[in-house]
Amino acid sequence: MAAPTRARYVEVHPRNPQRRAVTATVDLLREGGLIAYPTDSCFALGCALGNREGLERIRTIRHLDERHHFTLVCRDFAQLGQFVRVSTPVFRSVKAATPGCYTFILPATKEVPKRLLHPRKRTVGVRIPEHPVAEALLAELGEPLLSSTLLLPDTEEPLTSGAEILERLGNQLDAVIDSGECGTEPTTVIDLSGDEPELVRQGAGHGFQW
Repeated sequence: MAAPTRARYVEVHPRNPQRRAVTATVDLLREGGLIAYPTDSCFALGCALGNREGLERIRTIRHLDERHHFTLVCRDFAQLGQFVRVSTPVFRSVKAATPGCYTFILPATKEVPKRLLHPRKRTVGVRIPEHPVAEALLAELGEPLLSSTLLLPDTEEPLTSGAEILERLGNQLDAVIDSGECGTEPTTVIDLSGDEPELVRQGAGHGFQW
């Protein structure tokens, strides 16, 4: 679906998001919408897993190339395990660090659309957030959100205010979900697709144990 003239601005309670707002937002996602929503690290852009246009809109907003690792934001570990292959040592480490402010890059299963994979490594990012609004959206949606940190190409830090996101991106999004100020640190990204963990980005997650 094409982005509207102006995105919807949806204010929700930070700990108990209103069910009507959650349901309306998920309906929008299922119709092909692109949203900005809060997580336990910072705001993110999100759309439904099968939304090809949403993927390209994220690429356009963030100026991303084909090598960028998109993230599947999952409701729980069982859902995460449907989309990535997890060995026993990796399972223990990831399980201990989730939910939380980590994104893990892992080999994708056949459940992941090819357009989301890293072209050479055939990997994808996954995470499980610890934020009531994100959790409510994922529970209602029933599948992962295709997501990327809301970090604009001309900025060093993610946007922290829903009102600012609406002002800057209101014509490129379908909805902005605002539950108050969000953090400025994106997730810590760890590549677990090789023999040893590789720290790709140090962010809000600290103390990962391998």
